[in-house]
Amino acid sequence: MERQEVIQLIEAARNNGEVPDLRRTDLTGADLSELDLHKAKLNFANLSEANLTRVNLQEADLTGANLGGAILIQANLEKANLLGTNLAKANLEGANLLEASLRNADLGEANLCGVKLIEATLRGAGLVVADLRQGDLEGANLIKANLREANVTEEQIKKAKSLKRAVMPDGSLHP
Repeated sequence: MERQEVIQLIEAARNNGEVPDLRRTDLTGADLSELDLHKAKLNFANLSEANLTRVNLQEADLTGANLGGAILIQANLEKANLLGTNLAKANLEGANLLEASLRNADLGEANLCGVKLIEATLRGAGLVVADLRQGDLEGANLIKANLREANVTEEQIKKAKSLKRAVMPDGSLHP
């Protein structure tokens, strides 16, 4: 699906008082930068390698979506549902994930520099080798998260709400 087709679908849905429905849509490599997809349904969509720079995905449902290698620089994912989403090797630099649900999401090798994960749920999330430099983890739920070899400071980790049974960057298991 091309950018113009996506824009038309968004406009048609909004004009009918509905939310855009892009469930199971193949948007591999698509340029969706700066689009307003708030509350959109993107369950199980393929957005791998897509450009989502500064896109508004506030309260969007991305359950099971594939965003592997996607560019989400400064994207707004506040309160988005990213349950089981693949974000491996994605670039989320400066993104807003305030109160987002990233339960069981794969964020392995993702660029999370400067990301706001305040009050986010990362229970069971894979953050192996993720770069969290200057990311804000205040109040984040990291129960059973895997932070092995993640680039994150002890100071950042201390701001998290819960680390119960999380794998720490050094490979140790948090009590």
